[in-house]
Amino acid sequence: MTPKLEISAVTKDYAPLRGGLAVRALDNVAFSVSEGEFVSLLGPSGCGKSTLLMLIAGFERTSRGHISVDGREVTAPGADRGLVFQDYALFPWKSLIENVMYGPLKRGLPRRTCEEIARRYIDLVGISGFENHYPHQLSGGMRQRCALARSVANDPAVLLMDEPLAAIDALTRNTLQEEILRVCDARDGRPRKTVIYVTHSIDEAVFLSDRIVLMSPRPGRVFDIIDVDLPSPRTDATRQHPEFHALTKRIWESLKIYAKPE
Repeated sequence: MTPKLEISAVTKDYAPLRGGLAVRALDNVAFSVSEGEFVSLLGPSGCGKSTLLMLIAGFERTSRGHISVDGREVTAPGADRGLVFQDYALFPWKSLIENVMYGPLKRGLPRRTCEEIARRYIDLVGISGFENHYPHQLSGGMRQRCALARSVANDPAVLLMDEPLAAIDALTRNTLQEEILRVCDARDGRPRKTVIYVTHSIDEAVFLSDRIVLMSPRPGRVFDIIDVDLPSPRTDATRQHPEFHALTKRIWESLKIYAKPE
């Protein structure tokens, strides 16, 4: 069976500046993701997590190796991959509902259909009643919910999330973690979303993920992939589960041992 996402021996080098040495951001990274899996990339700052996400999104090209979605090589951005940024990246001149409608409209769907899709996802992420508000009128948590709704409304095959909750307060962050899992779950006859999630938080990775890819400092390499076998649905009680604490401890110890700069 073809994986939903395949990362094959990916290396990324950045050209030197002013006669300096080239910088290798990623080195021979390889793993695959099945349809419906939630996989987190976890490692220290500068290990290439966000670089790998940009390569999957098609905003950058690999120096060596290949990335494919549904067996098709990634060569450019496409509607089959949705991206949620840390800083929301909403259009400030568009209302909340106009932001969420943007992707379906660009796909050429009728405006009435786009509005129905937008309202469904706005309701799903819990911000109904704010459809006509603009981003500057919303809290950080509401803006991130809007960004999530906008990405999922476009129905991408793979959802890419680059530290989307890093700037959110702890209480809201825990709530939004549960919202992310709920929004990405199977619904309306559609399969569960395939998600690649970048984070610095061990607790967040364990709470959200089916598997966690551990990466070394630059040049980023995969040194372990950890299965997360926690009961679903994930709730506040999950964070008190003995296996939750065992996994966070195991990952912390692994990062201390293996994630050391060259």
